Amino acid sequence: MSPSFTFAALAVLLVFGLILYFIFRPKRLPPLPAFLPEWRELLLQYVNFYQNLSAADRKKFEARMQAFLQQVTLTGIETEITEKDRAFIAASAIIPTFGFPRWNQYPKLEQVLLYKTHFRWGDFATEGKDRRVAGMVGGGFLNGKLLLSRPSLHRGFKVEGPDNTGIHEFAHLLDKADGDTDGIPDYFLKNDYLIPWVEMIRKESLAIARGDSEIDSYALTNQAEFFAVAAEYFFNQPYKLNRDHPELFSLLERVFQQDMNEDGKIG
Repeated sequence: MSPSFTFAALAVLLVFGLILYFIFRPKRLPPLPAFLPEWRELLLQYVNFYQNLSAADRKKFEARMQAFLQQVTLTGIETEITEKDRAFIAASAIIPTFGFPRWNQYPKLEQVLLYKTHFRWGDFATEGKDRRVAGMVGGGFLNGKLLLSRPSLHRGFKVEGPDNTGIHEFAHLLDKADGDTDGIPDYFLKNDYLIPWVEMIRKESLAIARGDSEIDSYALTNQAEFFAVAAEYFFNQPYKLNRDHPELFSLLERVFQQDMNEDGKIG
């Protein structure tokens, strides 16, 4: 093998290595945003989950909000992002993951797109008829993005009830952590509880279909939607869910690793 051939081969390897480095190198993050007093005021006024935390856990929650806002870009579609939007989006992201101290980044989530109103499926229009979409996890050319409508995001925190679009969509991202958005959170749930979880979906779905459950009928769409709807209920009205659906509540405590009825145990 001639020296010139060896040199050329090494040069090719070097160039190839540099290309791989620039493709896969970790992106440089912006500075960690300061936690604004306005965010804390909004959390204390509207976010029950935050209000029920101890002082130490509130500090952890705030720090994780800062990390989320450092890692994920928020973009307004036909609108400007307000501090209330920023606080509500970050809170929606942190609430479902608060029980996972070493897991604070949603896989491949790069951007949250906030629409001024509901948008239409397909062309994402914010004007005209059939604008029914309140939020969705992006796929295809929208991969790495999560889409939310501002009215639905705000309603989840400002109106009393089990519904919360922000938590719903971030629950879908958690569901997707194992590679499949299928309503089976096996990335977080021990194998011993996977069969009981599937059976719980079957049993609760039958009750919803009979009209014997107040859980939103949207949960019947598929297993993924059941998981996301149940997550909304679990975090927005945990005591009511525990009272009316104790088995479902107990399994969700195990999924999210959070003691939501403050009985000193999970599940």
